[in-house]
Amino acid sequence: MKAKRIFLKTLAAAAFATFAMSSAMAADITGAGATFPFPIYAKWAEAYKKDTGIGLNYQSIGSSGGIRQIRAKTVAFGASDAPVKGEELDKDGMVQFPAIIGGTVPVINLDGFKPGELRMTGPVLAEMFMGKIAKWNDPKLAALNPGKALPNQNITIVHRADGSGTTYNWTDYLTAVSKDWADTVGKGAAVKWPAASSVGGKGNEGVAANVNRIKGALGYVEYAYVKKNNMNFLQLQNADGKYVNPDDKTFAAAAAGADWFSVPGMGVSMVNAKGADSWPVSTASFILMYKQPADKAQSAEVLKFFDWAFKNGKGLASELDYVPLPDTLTTQIRSKIWTQIAK
Repeated sequence: MKAKRIFLKTLAAAAFATFAMSSAMAADITGAGATFPFPIYAKWAEAYKKDTGIGLNYQSIGSSGGIRQIRAKTVAFGASDAPVKGEELDKDGMVQFPAIIGGTVPVINLDGFKPGELRMTGPVLAEMFMGKIAKWNDPKLAALNPGKALPNQNITIVHRADGSGTTYNWTDYLTAVSKDWADTVGKGAAVKWPAASSVGGKGNEGVAANVNRIKGALGYVEYAYVKKNNMNFLQLQNADGKYVNPDDKTFAAAAAGADWFSVPGMGVSMVNAKGADSWPVSTASFILMYKQPADKAQSAEVLKFFDWAFKNGKGLASELDYVPLPDTLTTQIRSKIWTQIAK
């Protein structure tokens, strides 16, 4: 009898420990996807855990991976910088909303120049990414940068090796500014890169690492990775013909005219936006969730997290040069999008 009582007590203790562990695990939010917003999601998660005790387990695996994970129902939310089309959202029974705004930036590894010192136009940039301009001292680059001693150095294109919303944003821009690019390559989360000299990197992290490693490299990353890795970047000419640097002010200028509810799923493109101060490769990063979630408690925790971030995370976003969504927009997201998610 004594042995039996000990066994039952042990069994009960084990069951309680298992319950406690599963409860703790259930409290943490699970998400996966875009590397573009990962720096700010990590900052928000750290602050949110201090406030609430609830953690965020976010896998920074690229937008295509995030879409796969949410469709497989292995996470409570997916994150993508390439917005999912309205008909696909309807088919999947999902909603989509923007969470943060940022910018994609052309980054270089070229000695002797300060960040933003060299100027670039969209059409010339497209020729570089197509491999038609293969040297840094090409006459077209020299014409944009008079008086600059451009080196006789090969250009190595660095691009994403994984399916990526950053790539979608970047190729959306190149498609908008170059008919040649639009006709031969086009836009997408993954494309066939035409330049003969090109190297792939996984995630924004991988592209940043390869650009910093390869002399003469030209790539594209989200601006937070530029700051984090002390990277050199190009000034870009915008739709108004002005040369601008990337920062939260030029991203905000591009987003100012966005008509968010004009497109199903709020998937507005902000590339080549009008405005003298607009950064031409600005974008939102989006969250994907089910209207009828398998785990309603997890889904509710996701909404609490983003509600907290919208209210309390603006300062953290600005520190990393992301642009937080305006209060008028987050109010609309709560009333028009979140109300579609079953509680």
